[in-house]
Amino acid sequence: MALTDADVQKQIKHMMAFIEQEASEKVEEIDAKAEEEFNIEKGRLVQTQRVKIMEYYEKKEKQIEQHKKIQMSNLMNQARLKVLKARDDMITDLLNEARLRLAEVAKDPAQYSRLLEGLVLQGFYQLLEPKVTIRCRQQDVEIVQAAVDKNIPIYKEAVKSNIIVRIDQERFLPSGICGGVEVYNDNGKIKVSNTLESRLELMAQQMMPEIRVNLFGANPNRKFTD
Repeated sequence: MALTDADVQKQIKHMMAFIEQEASEKVEEIDAKAEEEFNIEKGRLVQTQRVKIMEYYEKKEKQIEQHKKIQMSNLMNQARLKVLKARDDMITDLLNEARLRLAEVAKDPAQYSRLLEGLVLQGFYQLLEPKVTIRCRQQDVEIVQAAVDKNIPIYKEAVKSNIIVRIDQERFLPSGICGGVEVYNDNGKIKVSNTLESRLELMAQQMMPEIRVNLFGANPNRKFTD
């Protein structure tokens, strides 16, 4: 039976509707897939950027923390240096005050005479030479000579040996020092410095650990003393 024009038109419309339906479903499928892939890619990009941002700020945080540690260390070192300088200044002032008081010793003839006797005899014992030369301040020549005369018999008795002592009358110690003597062997190559300043300096070096403890207290980080 032959199809009428109406039947043909109907079939054509049916086929077009089917094709449109298939196309529409295909478009929806493609859109859904594209949307899904877009969301996946967007999520991946967002996560990547989030990780980068977190790493950036974590790095910055570490840099800031490190900078704070360096600044704190520098501040602590500066404070420590200021404390050490203040302590050194205090010790310097203490030694300067001791030097000023030391200058007063020579103003007491009796006390200074006894001190010179000890310094001269100590010089003899340290050198143990048959001939020695003594240098002193020009104003101390007479009192030093008296100390020499008194100590020669003491030295001879102690070491059972003779000693010849000469006071240098050409080269004197500076008049500005506090006092004391320098004792040389015969050729002048060996010297015992027994000026009041040198004795004070030697005593300060020997007693420095004790002085520091008395002034500033014991150092908890130091196991041994000098």
